[in-house]
Amino acid sequence: MPPHPNAPADRGVRTRGIPSATHVDHVAYTVPDLDEAIRFFTEVLGADLVYREEPVRADDDAMRETLNVHPRAVAEIAMLRLGPVTNVELFAYHAPDQRCLMPRNSDYGGHHLSFHVTDIDAAADHLRAQPGVRVLGEPRTVTSGPIAGMRWVYFLTPWGMQMELSCPPARLPYEESTVHRRFSLADRGV
Repeated sequence: MPPHPNAPADRGVRTRGIPSATHVDHVAYTVPDLDEAIRFFTEVLGADLVYREEPVRADDDAMRETLNVHPRAVAEIAMLRLGPVTNVELFAYHAPDQRCLMPRNSDYGGHHLSFHVTDIDAAADHLRAQPGVRVLGEPRTVTSGPIAGMRWVYFLTPWGMQMELSCPPARLPYEESTVHRRFSLADRGV
């Protein structure tokens, strides 16, 4: 019997997309102050600092050619590990043409980092107790659609970066219509 048309491809065998890609290695965010961001990610969010690089700079056009930034930009970089599967790279740039506004979710380039939690009320209370953190209202519950039952709330870091807490139910409605699943550690017995 042939596999279901929506069944995931065998692990390691890609029939579409980037040849040889196996997973997302990391997500990266530019922050205004690397020390402050490292402190927040480690002390408030529970990340581990994996490494911090020496400042990256170039006297030629390498910064523009490889990173699409001003040629005299200087980047401070740190890699953190957040939980069992997420690597987060933080950049703090110093550049002559730098824009210093955080994008809103509705802006091009808008973004947020979402944390799976099992007790959203306790997690929101923890964040409310942190200096400079702003929790945007109370946790809400999605009432219809593919993720009905999901509870969520957004919060802002002390420097204004948008983040989210997500608390899904055991099963989501979309699971009835496809074999594909969002990643969850619960699927792996964790």
